[in-house]
Amino acid sequence: MRSPNGSGDARRTPRTPSAPAGTPSPERARLTAALRDLKERAGLSLTRLEERTPFSKSSWGRYLKGETLPPREAVRELCRLAGEPAARCLALWELAESESSGRAAQARAPAPAAPPEPGPAPPAPPAPAPADPSRPADGPEPRRGLRRIASVIAAVLAVAAAGMTATVLLLPSDRAPDEARAPLTAGTGSGTGTATGTAPPPPRCRGAACEGRDPVNMLCGFPPDTLIEHRTASGAHLQVRYSSECGTSWGRVWGTRVGDRVELTAAGPTRSAEVTDALDAKAYVYTPMTRSRPGTVVRACFRSATAPGRECFEATVR
Repeated sequence: MRSPNGSGDARRTPRTPSAPAGTPSPERARLTAALRDLKERAGLSLTRLEERTPFSKSSWGRYLKGETLPPREAVRELCRLAGEPAARCLALWELAESESSGRAAQARAPAPAAPPEPGPAPPAPPAPAPADPSRPADGPEPRRGLRRIASVIAAVLAVAAAGMTATVLLLPSDRAPDEARAPLTAGTGSGTGTATGTAPPPPRCRGAACEGRDPVNMLCGFPPDTLIEHRTASGAHLQVRYSSECGTSWGRVWGTRVGDRVELTAAGPTRSAEVTDALDAKAYVYTPMTRSRPGTVVRACFRSATAPGRECFEATVR
């Protein structure tokens, strides 16, 4: 909905300040990739997002390109439209917002040095004897400075522990940004079910009907098997994935550079994918599917953008 003066941003909530121009932080890149995947999964255009949320088409364009950190409510709205539990994306948003606002750097800063201890006090006159001999005299009250230091240290430790917990829960396990959520599209990964523990939906294609199609859009990654995994000479990681449910294989890479390319060949045509921008390089990319049956030899090749030739690996579908 647009305002009478033609502005497209009349309904949106206050926008989160933009980060400085340049490559987005890894935290924002992970969030942006997840949001782009949600948009594709839901089949939503920018115009449709404008119609169904309080945010304008131009705002969504900035959010999905990683130019601007979206408001928390925009993340929640996109999750709702995609039928995705919001917890993971909101946690990614928290990490990105913390890094953008500088709170993460403050949390990593060392605790302030303790103030110097005061010098010894002059001797006090003897205290009068207590009226009730059975009741011991009260001990000295702890120094206020020490209590303040303890509070600061406890707060810093709590922030550090919370950050470590969020990192363990949210960042990719192993070395790959592995499937830890419901199925999304190219750029991040497929999932093993929703946060509610419901069974994954059946795949949308099988066998020849999956040839050349996106493994995540077709729900073939619930979860796939890894036939081979190698680290290339340039440091990129390459995997060949196989879905027995769909009868297909595909390749994926991460830890890449812009211009790197992965190719996969089985019984049909060669399928390939290229790292096209910095967001791809910070997440991972994968090829379209090719039909594979038990006994099929699958060959995956990696072409580096910075070195001639290619590195190839083979695996047999079991």
